[in-house]
Amino acid sequence: MHVQEWLDSVPAAAVYAVVALVIGLESLGIPLPGEIILVSAALMSSQNSGVNPVVLGVCATAGAVIGDSIGYAIGRKGGRPLLAWLGARFPRHFGAGHVATAERSFKKWGMWAVFFGRFVALLRIFAGPLAGVLHMPYWKFLIANVLGGVCWAGGTTAVIYYVGLVAEDWLKRFSYLGLVVALLIGLGSVLILKRKARNAQPAEREPEPVNAGD
Repeated sequence: MHVQEWLDSVPAAAVYAVVALVIGLESLGIPLPGEIILVSAALMSSQNSGVNPVVLGVCATAGAVIGDSIGYAIGRKGGRPLLAWLGARFPRHFGAGHVATAERSFKKWGMWAVFFGRFVALLRIFAGPLAGVLHMPYWKFLIANVLGGVCWAGGTTAVIYYVGLVAEDWLKRFSYLGLVVALLIGLGSVLILKRKARNAQPAEREPEPVNAGD
């Protein structure tokens, strides 16, 4: 079942909970499709489904911030052995190459890596645990975490919501325009056929030529 269809089948409160939980677990370091869930739910909110976009944005932001903070605490306590264990369990996401790339980004950009990492799938999973492993001061991490969570979760919800409204309005207008065009084409076809029929009638009624011998 597609994500959109599954979300359509549950109450609005469950949608808020699922979005917050999935995004929180993804931010915690578990590879889950948080962005897909958020985009699908935001699109639902633009389709009069009972899902409030403001509440959705708040829940998504809370899940992102809380998940990242828990991931930071786990990473700070577990250290590099935790990354090695994750690499063995999830080589596609926590392989040595991925860890090295994320670590270089953190060392080069610091707080900005946490902030912009929210918008990149790979860094979104790494941000919390890796910041803890590298012992980034928590106050710096928290500022970047909150700002990144608000901009990513709230911004994504707002953009998808308004895109959904515009698309729905455009599709409605297109359907009306399509109906008018179809009627005009149908009417034009009828007029053309009638005209051809009128032009053919005189030719059909024209008397046959009389032979000279008759």
